[in-house]
Amino acid sequence: MRENELIRPEELEPVTQNAVKILKELDKILLGHQELHRMVLIGILSRGHILLEGLPGVGKTALIKALGQLLQLDFNRVQFTPDLMPGDILGANILQECGDGSREMVFHPGPVFTNILLADEINRASPKTQSAMLEAMQEAAVTLLGITRELPSPFFVLASQNPIELEGTYPIPEAQLDRFMFKLEVRTVDSAAMAEIISSRRRGQPPIPDWRLSKTELQEIFAVMERIFLPRAVSSYIARLVEASHPGSRTALPEVNDYVSYGASPRAAIAMAEAARAAALLRGRPAVGFGDVRDVAAAVLNHRLILNYKARMDQMDSRRIIAVLLDKIDAAGLELPEEISLQQ
Repeated sequence: MRENELIRPEELEPVTQNAVKILKELDKILLGHQELHRMVLIGILSRGHILLEGLPGVGKTALIKALGQLLQLDFNRVQFTPDLMPGDILGANILQECGDGSREMVFHPGPVFTNILLADEINRASPKTQSAMLEAMQEAAVTLLGITRELPSPFFVLASQNPIELEGTYPIPEAQLDRFMFKLEVRTVDSAAMAEIISSRRRGQPPIPDWRLSKTELQEIFAVMERIFLPRAVSSYIARLVEASHPGSRTALPEVNDYVSYGASPRAAIAMAEAARAAALLRGRPAVGFGDVRDVAAAVLNHRLILNYKARMDQMDSRRIIAVLLDKIDAAGLELPEEISLQQ
């Protein structure tokens, strides 16, 4: 296959159908979170790690368990606490006695050796433990005593943090937040969805899925993801969005210069491109469009823009800055004069 050859419809259609079926099953299992499910699946298809922020009891754990069941992947959960040590996550070498009386160091893998790891309330762990977790996320491997052990493939971390409690927490440094592809807000459901949960689900237990994706079908989705075409015009649009997020850059907007201290990294551009590919796949299209980029831009950028003190004084948040970027950065890069743009 040539590098720029588009996927044939007969190849793309069954893969898209399976991906959409995953979404429909998630929507049946967990009510009232359709857009969240879509963005989480986009992150999974992009092989990215996701940070979920929401109040307790809104369904973060249930969502990840349901994903593990639907994709037939192993799932582990770690409750992060201030006394949690790196070895509690990564594993440790333990001295054990053999049958002949000799002793040897035996590696006991930690919960990170799984496909989907829920790092619950990750901001409660110490910086040392957070760094160990984030290093494993980046490298997809664990190195102890000079021996590197690869993590299972695929490997995803979905970390959660509670926005209402700050005492006894260690906020993840802004530079390390860049390891997460998305930061998603998990909100409470509306009254209609809540009434349905109360009336149809005793003790809030979600139903067991009656359909699962086979491991072969999952690998087929990943293989098609590799072949979703990213046109040069779209990659240029992504690059210009990221460049415009930096104050003082050639294309920086007044709002960026006023409120942003540091913009998004090149890793953000890579994440946006991959996520846009997944968004295109869910729509059944073999190539990425500008709309796919706009759909994923906020989830990619919202935790990567570091705002200054003036932004806090003026109650300006990153989502409003991103909305301005998407509104004012021309997708086609024509840079028309303002009077012409206003006439369109």
